[in-house]
Amino acid sequence: MNILYDERVDGALPEIDRAALLQALRDAVPDLALLHREEDLKPYECDGLSAYRSVPLLVALPERLEQVQALLRFCHQRGVPVVARGAGTGLSGGALPLAKGILLVMARFNRILEVNPQGRFARVQPGVRNLAISQAAAPYGLYYAPDPSSQIACSIGGNVAENAGGVHCLKYGLTVHNLLKVEILTVEGERLTLGSDALDSPGFDLLALFTGSEGMLGIVTEVTVKLLPKPQVARVLLASFERVEDAGRAVAEIIAAGIIPGGLEMMDNLAIRAAEDFIHAGYPVDAAAILLCELDGVEADVHDDCERVAAVLAQAGASEVRLACDEAERVRFWAGRKNAFPAVGRISPDYYCMDGTIPRRELPRVLEGISALSAEYGLRVANVFHAGDGNMHPLILFDANLPGELERAEAIGGKILELCVAVGGSITGEHGVGREKINQMCAQFNSDEITLFHAVKAAFDPQGLLNPGKNIPTLHRCAEFGALHVHHGQLPFPELERF
Repeated sequence: MNILYDERVDGALPEIDRAALLQALRDAVPDLALLHREEDLKPYECDGLSAYRSVPLLVALPERLEQVQALLRFCHQRGVPVVARGAGTGLSGGALPLAKGILLVMARFNRILEVNPQGRFARVQPGVRNLAISQAAAPYGLYYAPDPSSQIACSIGGNVAENAGGVHCLKYGLTVHNLLKVEILTVEGERLTLGSDALDSPGFDLLALFTGSEGMLGIVTEVTVKLLPKPQVARVLLASFERVEDAGRAVAEIIAAGIIPGGLEMMDNLAIRAAEDFIHAGYPVDAAAILLCELDGVEADVHDDCERVAAVLAQAGASEVRLACDEAERVRFWAGRKNAFPAVGRISPDYYCMDGTIPRRELPRVLEGISALSAEYGLRVANVFHAGDGNMHPLILFDANLPGELERAEAIGGKILELCVAVGGSITGEHGVGREKINQMCAQFNSDEITLFHAVKAAFDPQGLLNPGKNIPTLHRCAEFGALHVHHGQLPFPELERF
């Protein structure tokens, strides 16, 4: 069976008798919890990208490894697609189920198996929440560095699948940089170990290949993460700017000065006002943009770096630079940033969160481009950036109840991602491709590269049963979408050449 790798995959699949499949699966795995009634399936119809919805054929809720193995073997023998899901907080439709497939929910695998302070690692099951790892490691003065804004809810298995980041990834890296080992099951139920307890392992770096593969190569069953010592001290500077472009340039100048902050975040005025109204973080609501710059380490180094960064910010045109006066204010500054997404949800019926990455030097031009697109499409855009590593999250505000607004939001989102590619960036930084960005994969990669991606997928999953329809488009789809490749420096719309 050759399944098409685009969102029309359901149409390419044969019809499946739900009742017959349910009975056969119950016979094969008698103690496996299965949901099959419409009212039980409905809550699983989408992940955090609720614009795309599809009710699964069945939902499986295993509690033991043997149940997952048996389910995978059952589906492999019968050619039934399987989509894995963790906490469902993903923002690219990566866990969007198939109407003719089984949704495998790993949420009940939620135990922390080991915290080893001597080795500075933790072994956890995939359903463990990101924040729970740091909470378990805190008594030993350790923590897990990647901190997505959804860390209170998102699971580590999903973090591995999407290669999640967070506000501190500039200095401490993405999920892939903080893993030692991952235990997985193949589509045939075979157990594999990728990586090792050592800092390196022989052979191909399959751990890096698997991280960010969005559930297309295997199912995560256990994760060994690195733990870091908590910094002795952390200080946050808040800089206000009267021009968004000046804030963008200041980011590049901080890095050019040889300073690597723990976090370097940017918000524009619309995001500032929404966050301040929601969190009361103490943000200057009249500023066109703010930068939050956190410096951590030993006291003497942090003190010197704060002075250097303050000087760079002033030179770059900051109208005000404030140092958080105590730990409580530092926490408030970050609370405003980490709650920017829900805060924007309070000022618009709907919003569409994008995720692209650009070279830091291109921040001013891309911000101008987003402003031009906002005016062209008649939709407001609130900009929130992991500015230090160029990962931006434009939030496109719209009302899905108004005819055509969702389509306009999707259109402007696609243009923003194409702009990222044109200036030498990427269509994703931490949210993954999923269902959302499959068209823009055609802009990012040429036909030979996409063919190679299919070959890698086929090496792990020859029948294409694991999360089909995500991440990798067919060449036929790329031909429908248009040009296969947007060349670096070739902007996707001439009106932005002036920027």
